[in-house]
Amino acid sequence: MFSLSELVPLNQHQCRSKLLKPWWEVFMDYLVVLMLLASVLACTEQLSRDRVVCIPLDPLVTINTSDREDVALAPSSKPPTHIPRDVSPKLPSTARGRRTHLVYQQYVYISQVCYHEALPLCSRFFPYMALLQSLVLVASGFFWLHFPHTSARIEHFLAILAKCCESPWTSQALSHAARQENIQDKEVMEERRPPQHPPSSTSSSPPVTRTRRSSSGSESHSPLLKRSDNASSATPPSPCPSTLSCNSTMSTMSLDYPVHFPSSKPSLMVDSPRQVISLDKSDREQARALFERVRKFRSHCESSDVIYKVYLAQTIFKLLMVMLIVSYTIPLLSSFSFTHTCHPKEHALVGYITFECIHVLSSLLHKLLVTYLALLGLYGLLNFYTIIWILHSSLRQYSFLSLKEVCSLRDVPDLRNDLAFLLHMLDQYDPLLAQRLSVFLSPVSESRLLEESLERHWGEEKLRAMTSVDAEGCSRLQLVALPRLPPALFTLSQLQVLKLELITDARFSAQVANMTSLRELHLYHCTAAVNPSALTVFQERLEILHLTFTQVSEIPSWVLSLRSLHELHLSGRLSNDGGVGRSWALGSLRQLRHLRVLVIRGMLQRIPGELCEVAGSLVRLEIYNEGTRLLVLTGLKRMVDLTELLLQDCQLERLPSALLALTNLRTLDLQHNNLRTLEELLSLAHLRRLSCLRLAYNRVLAVPASVGVLRGLELLDLSNNQLQSLPPALFTLRRLRRLLLAGNLLEELPAEVKALQLLTELDLSGNRVDSLPPELFNSCLELHILNVAYNSLSSLPRAISALSQLCRLDLRSNSLEELPTELGCCSGLRGGGLLVEDWLFLSLPPHVRDFLSRSCPQSGTSSEGYSRPESDSFPYFSPTQWSFSSALESQI
Repeated sequence: MFSLSELVPLNQHQCRSKLLKPWWEVFMDYLVVLMLLASVLACTEQLSRDRVVCIPLDPLVTINTSDREDVALAPSSKPPTHIPRDVSPKLPSTARGRRTHLVYQQYVYISQVCYHEALPLCSRFFPYMALLQSLVLVASGFFWLHFPHTSARIEHFLAILAKCCESPWTSQALSHAARQENIQDKEVMEERRPPQHPPSSTSSSPPVTRTRRSSSGSESHSPLLKRSDNASSATPPSPCPSTLSCNSTMSTMSLDYPVHFPSSKPSLMVDSPRQVISLDKSDREQARALFERVRKFRSHCESSDVIYKVYLAQTIFKLLMVMLIVSYTIPLLSSFSFTHTCHPKEHALVGYITFECIHVLSSLLHKLLVTYLALLGLYGLLNFYTIIWILHSSLRQYSFLSLKEVCSLRDVPDLRNDLAFLLHMLDQYDPLLAQRLSVFLSPVSESRLLEESLERHWGEEKLRAMTSVDAEGCSRLQLVALPRLPPALFTLSQLQVLKLELITDARFSAQVANMTSLRELHLYHCTAAVNPSALTVFQERLEILHLTFTQVSEIPSWVLSLRSLHELHLSGRLSNDGGVGRSWALGSLRQLRHLRVLVIRGMLQRIPGELCEVAGSLVRLEIYNEGTRLLVLTGLKRMVDLTELLLQDCQLERLPSALLALTNLRTLDLQHNNLRTLEELLSLAHLRRLSCLRLAYNRVLAVPASVGVLRGLELLDLSNNQLQSLPPALFTLRRLRRLLLAGNLLEELPAEVKALQLLTELDLSGNRVDSLPPELFNSCLELHILNVAYNSLSSLPRAISALSQLCRLDLRSNSLEELPTELGCCSGLRGGGLLVEDWLFLSLPPHVRDFLSRSCPQSGTSSEGYSRPESDSFPYFSPTQWSFSSALESQI
């Protein structure tokens, strides 16, 4: 026995399959059932009453008279009626008839023999053949629904269709479309209507009536649109699409406001505020999942037309089957006779040669065969009509043209192949179902769902709570991995910096004009679209733009028209594999006439010639080339106004000769390259404004004496090279304030360092220095930062007390055994300015330790800022952190 839970899904599957059966398929199913019943009836009768009755014929009796023939056929069942009543009384009173001298068993035997010899085959096997043929027709009628290559797609399609009909978003989207349609109809009617003629209240009733009629029809015909009684009786009534069609909401609204409209405004229902069906979180997530599911199913089904081919082959097979059955069954109609003459070869057993037999089911089988052929002929005509419909209609293409004429969902794409065929079959059942499915094919409907979801989850209050203020005092907001921009974003008038990361569909509308403070925009893998109104706002207000992309094609075209842009940061693959001449594909920068800063993180092979279009305004150029060798630098010669140039990871082996033209250059950063020699420093002598030179992370072996020509240098960074000594010419740079020599092979610091009297920072960490010259402490009195960590110092001169302005001193990882008590004279070291091992710090006298551990006074904030200058090599620790750090270092 089957349980009720097992039978319910089976019933649901059968109901769903009916959605893809047009009227002729349903009619053929009924015909097949009738043929099956006729064949079953014939089989039942034949199994229960199939027999023949045989009577022997006397060879001595003449066959000329029909009366004798009748007597020979049935001597005992019907007495002769031609004997006159006035017969002579002398006749004997014995039984009348012909004596056959046969017993009952002989009659039974002869009947069985004659059943197999004299009875035609059609009378014996027609019921079984009809039953077998009916079963074949039944199986062939459902073959396309259960074929392995088609059943999976059909089941998936029906499951998606059921979800689309049950989703509350379906009713909301179609109701919105109906409202838009009524609004458009109203505008058209107002344009065509004479101004003096008052509008009648029935002008808008025909479309509403038509809508209600289609809705009610869909409720009665679609099994997918049925709901339980509990759901329909719940309060308040939920506008579930299983009970409301695409326009049923409009019908309900028209019933809620019946005839109370004034005659001057017949369409008050259209102009009323939009009645939005509030969807909870689960319904919205279900709708979003349906959009994705429909999109994947569409791409899968449109790749082939296997369902169409199987259905066409099935129809042709059924038609050929009907023609075959009719061709050999019609001639059998003449074989159905009531009597048969039998000549059994059992003369020695019964004594008779000829028997006359009667088949008791001959008349019934004849009528059943005629009925079966009539049903079969009608079945064949329906198959012929199906083939004409298939060949006449373009079933592998489906257009929502009628839907576009009915409602405002005009963006529903046309479908092809199997999905188009399934929708054609669905139209034969109920076109409303295809209309509901179209909601999840419409990009406008999906866009509207995303907008409502974002509007609900990302309101103005939440966005304001996520807004932060950076160190520069600018309000920043960062949005990551959203499907699109929330509408509430455009209400943040105080927002200055907007960062968008991985936004799949970022669209800036005209509402961006409300963001009056927006000046900086970050787009991290976002293909942002900007309408003309928003572009005008960006052209007037946007000053800083950061773009991170994978390919150059992802850069929006509107970026090149931001005429007020001051800074442009590009990060992505800006080069192509094809030589030096194809290493730039961004486009013309001619309109960026106010561009001051350009930062490029890519893999350039040359300085793009397009940069010459903004060479007159560009003051800072930064190129991070990610290890790709920069071959051609001639484009730099035209950027004569450039003040800052940064070329990192460009695999440079020499100082570029193009630097000779940059007479206004102040900062040159060539870190992370392959520089081995600095002989070209002499050519930089005419760069009189050069004040910052960074050559860290290269392979420089020695500093040439020509470094002395750079008289204006204030910062020289030679960290992480392979220097073993310093030339005396280096110390002729009297303006030098910061000298960074960390990570080299230096063993001593020359006494000529006393010439650098303006020096404020000296970094010697990571070298092999074993002692510091006393001249450093006697002459460099402006020293604020001294980093000698990771060296081989055995002692620290007591002259360090002369450095009254020293505020940061790093002595970690040396060979020191004690610290001079004169450190207590360096008042700037209080509150974490001294970094040393904990055990070494404890070697100081208690009063010195207390003095250095004491926090700086809170009164002078300006002096605090002065005593803590920025440094590239010296980390800043708060007063509560420095002792723990030193203790950790001592343990290591």
